[in-house]
Amino acid sequence: MAFDVKLMEILACPVCKGKLDYNKEQQELICKFDKLAYAIEQDIPVLLESEARRISLDDATSPLEATE
Repeated sequence: MAFDVKLMEILACPVCKGKLDYNKEQQELICKFDKLAYAIEQDIPVLLESEARRISLDDATSPLEATE
């Protein structure tokens, strides 16, 4: 079973409540505003700020996999 991209319609960054982008290659949800990457483990997004990975400005603005 893979991460269901339909969830992207209802998921939000737990810090700023903003939109998240799905990075299929890294299996992460990215918040460009906060520059945080949230891991997807066993098809479940781990939306905890304490577990998020800080990303660089370049990583936050790089093209990501479409969420459709």
